[in-house]
Amino acid sequence: MSQQTFDPTQELSEEVEANRQADHPINPLFVNRWSPRSYSDRVVREEDLLTVLEAARWAPSARNGQPWRFVLAKTEEQLQTFRELIFPNNRLWADQAPVIIALASYKLWDDGQPNRFHAFDSAAAWQALALQASLLGLSTRAIASFDQEKARTALNVPDDYDVHLLITLGYKGDPDSVHENYREVEKPNGRRSLSESIIEGKWADSQA
Repeated sequence: MSQQTFDPTQELSEEVEANRQADHPINPLFVNRWSPRSYSDRVVREEDLLTVLEAARWAPSARNGQPWRFVLAKTEEQLQTFRELIFPNNRLWADQAPVIIALASYKLWDDGQPNRFHAFDSAAAWQALALQASLLGLSTRAIASFDQEKARTALNVPDDYDVHLLITLGYKGDPDSVHENYREVEKPNGRRSLSESIIEGKWADSQA
């Protein structure tokens, strides 16, 4: 008998339904995707990792510049190098992730001129990566609290690239296994109402 898997595009998971509610009708995939800190020791299949990165490859980008680059850590040696870049509080959970991805972006156009959209485009790639991971039953969490200069050296990143994030990837583990510092927040978080993010026409003085 094949194991049944949850389809994040069809319905909300129990933990998400208990903590989140959309203001307007959207595909459940967008609400079901959240960023757990718990990871199991289950190995991520190479084909699933490549599928996640393939989705990121098709993110929109200005002039089709595709500035994103993905530096992968899969072996224990590679993972240890990446872990040493992460600030201590995040290592309390990130050390359990079986895959870590550094998201970097090329800061220039092909003609050598600055590309001011490189970070914006790379953020679109991160979103695509995260949603595809959710479709495969994988969890992701972006880490901004890491030593960027140390990362540049340790990962041999060229000067014309920026390192934006480290992304943990793996199968969700038991929430009770998370370090006690994070146990109470190991659940889907909410969002402010949509109306609070919409500005019609132009910014009013009261919204400044």
